[in-house]
Amino acid sequence: MAVMSIGKAWEEAVAFVARERSLLFPVALLFVALPGLVVQEMTPPELAGWNMKDAFPAVPPSFWLAMLLGVILIWFGSLTLFALALRPGISVHEALRLSLARLPVLLGTALVVAGLLSAAVLAVAIIVVALTLVAKPLGAALTMLLGVAVGGIMLFASVRLLLLNPVVIDGSEGVMASLRHSWALTRGHFWRLLGFILILTLLSAIAGSAAQAIFGVIGGLAGGPDGARLTGGIAAAAVSTVVQVYMLVMLARLYRQAEGA
Repeated sequence: MAVMSIGKAWEEAVAFVARERSLLFPVALLFVALPGLVVQEMTPPELAGWNMKDAFPAVPPSFWLAMLLGVILIWFGSLTLFALALRPGISVHEALRLSLARLPVLLGTALVVAGLLSAAVLAVAIIVVALTLVAKPLGAALTMLLGVAVGGIMLFASVRLLLLNPVVIDGSEGVMASLRHSWALTRGHFWRLLGFILILTLLSAIAGSAAQAIFGVIGGLAGGPDGARLTGGIAAAAVSTVVQVYMLVMLARLYRQAEGA
């Protein structure tokens, strides 16, 4: 089993980002931060304030299309960042071309994973309905337990496939081979990788919220509520993008550690 050192990956990531920031941050802002910000601004107020206790609001199809395109652009941008991090000396143009060529494989893996998870959710729903018909109190209790189980499965799968993007961009394997390769590289490292993601997610949330609050106040003084929302959103997206760049470069270094072993 390969040895993964989070500390070593961090040191290498800091040095790499400091050296190549003029390449990394423009790509991240254009293909990661900007699509996310556009989708955020397009989100209908009813959906943004939706509570699961209420009926799901009617959302125009154009929003779902925009969200899908935004997700694809973000995946494309992340592949480009991984290409820059894994292949020193590659130009941005070459990284973009490589990412475009490998994007269909990443989309294929997403479809496979989504299909498997949908099948699991459908199976759980059938079991819950059957048990509810037999004994209603039993069905209600098992609904909660099975929901927790599905959430745990999704978390486990997302961590085990954490190195999927670098596997896709660094190799020439197809959809299923990339999934198997990524799964094999993270064997025995679940808890380490889970802790790594939780810490960075918490750091990103805290830093983003602080930036949104501070710049939101400034924007509110200049442009009222709309100015506060827009300025705060841009600041939060910028801070989150910085954290994501470091996270992606660290994942690239962890991938190299696992692959090298």
